[in-house]
Amino acid sequence: MPLDSSIYTLSALRLDGRRWNELRRINGQISTQQAADGSSYFEMGNTKIVCTVNGPQEQKRGGGRDQSNEAKVEVEIGIAGFSGVDRKRRMRNDKRIQEMQYTISSAFQNTLFTHLYPHSTIAINLHVLSQDGSLLAACLNACTLALIDAGIPMSDYIAACTTGSMASYADKEDEADPLLDLNGLEEQELPFLTVGTSGGEDKVSVLIMETRVQMARLEAMISVGLDGCKQIRSILDGIVRAHGKKVLESKVS
Repeated sequence: MPLDSSIYTLSALRLDGRRWNELRRINGQISTQQAADGSSYFEMGNTKIVCTVNGPQEQKRGGGRDQSNEAKVEVEIGIAGFSGVDRKRRMRNDKRIQEMQYTISSAFQNTLFTHLYPHSTIAINLHVLSQDGSLLAACLNACTLALIDAGIPMSDYIAACTTGSMASYADKEDEADPLLDLNGLEEQELPFLTVGTSGGEDKVSVLIMETRVQMARLEAMISVGLDGCKQIRSILDGIVRAHGKKVLESKVS
């Protein structure tokens, strides 16, 4: 059944009960896997991600010696067959997965202080348990928490979210309303983009759009996305501070 987008107005509610500028329920935990150097569990609505970080560790010797003076960030994503409605098992050479791995690796390669760990590798493993929209954004947020848990220095958090535009205003681009944090049904029907920022000054680290949209809608979508990233950054900061407080209390007692 196609998504009825005629109900999307600034005064009405969306299918899941949210207004146009509201985030879904977000939950996160740190240090969920004791065997890893850093780990996290992150939820954005019904999208659920487990992330583990190993390293920095010495690179494995290959055919040639690596002359780079910076650590290399390697990302691997595994999507469970039961994570989606279609029950489709994605292989590691899937083009969609490879694109996400490259995007995440590039974003954190520029955010982490990789120059402190020459000839090293930082391995990030992401396990998708459930997906209901904002998959790339949830992976980026989970990586941020896991890297902080691993104690790898970085310039700032990377906070990401999705934003879309109403499809019912195809003939009135200037009046099309943006939507924040799309779920799975909305992503199937509406044009959307994923934006990730680093720092409080709206420094864009990730901007991915996989659908077509009228140019007049783009500025409003990015503006709403930047505001959503600020909200998510505040949530991530709260998760980190709560975990830090818990660790300090355990040390004192």
